Amino acid sequence: MHARKLTASRAVPAVAALAALAAGNAGGAPATAAPASAQDLPPLSAATSLLVVAPHPDDETLCCAGLMQRVVRAGGRVSVVWITSGDASELDMLLIEHRVFAPAKARDLAARRMREARAATGMLGVPAERQLFLGYPDRGVLKLLTSNRSTAYTSGFTGATAVPYSDALFAGHPYTGESLERDFAAVLTRVAPTLVLAPSPRDTHPDHRAAGLLATAAMARLAGGAQLRYWIVHGGEGWPSPRGLEPGLPLTPAPRIRGVTPAVFALEPAEEDRKLAAVRAYDTQMRTLAPFLLAFVRSTELFAANP
Repeated sequence: MHARKLTASRAVPAVAALAALAAGNAGGAPATAAPASAQDLPPLSAATSLLVVAPHPDDETLCCAGLMQRVVRAGGRVSVVWITSGDASELDMLLIEHRVFAPAKARDLAARRMREARAATGMLGVPAERQLFLGYPDRGVLKLLTSNRSTAYTSGFTGATAVPYSDALFAGHPYTGESLERDFAAVLTRVAPTLVLAPSPRDTHPDHRAAGLLATAAMARLAGGAQLRYWIVHGGEGWPSPRGLEPGLPLTPAPRIRGVTPAVFALEPAEEDRKLAAVRAYDTQMRTLAPFLLAFVRSTELFAANP
């Protein structure tokens, strides 16, 4: 399959405009959102090249573990790109490391979360060479697309101004929006996706909103007919409900995507079981957020054609 090409410089205005909308609508739905009818996912086959865009390690499993397994079973290719390595969780540090946040410990936490991500996605059939880490700053992605497009952002958690992880795809690249856009475009060229699953810009977490906006702008400039679908993790207070593990229960649409009718992807029991095992591979997160994480292990996953 020929790699699709995206010109990063042409994508910049679109990213900046979308990010400005997100920054200005942080308390509600982005101005780009509009009601949409249900639209089925494209057929999954040996020709499918799936790219899951995850803001942090664990997001890919919560949203898409069932669909990822189905693509692998159909003989297709699955890749995951993590925008950050999850290095900004004070709660993890307090409960797991028993100390307040420090730059070295934040990077250690990121290394641990990357190992968990490799284990979890490996269970789902994603090979090591398709587990792609960009290493941009946790809780800083929206800043990169707005105020730090060309000037380096300093992480308040790791103290880094550039990607500090040696096993990241582009170690040493500066923490700027322009660098992030170039790196994301390079991932699209490398993966040549036919289907991209990205966070909804309606997500309440700024990193998730930013990752969705980044994917939206990049895909608008991508030739080749790849399709984009959206998922959501932080979909409103109390969602998903009920919290905790409820085998066989379908996932209900999030309040934050009201007005958008998502496509329903039904998991087989074995896929649901493997999703549970992959979620449990995230030991750092299970120690602090188990009821929330387990609430995504449902009999369905939801994907919207409209952001």
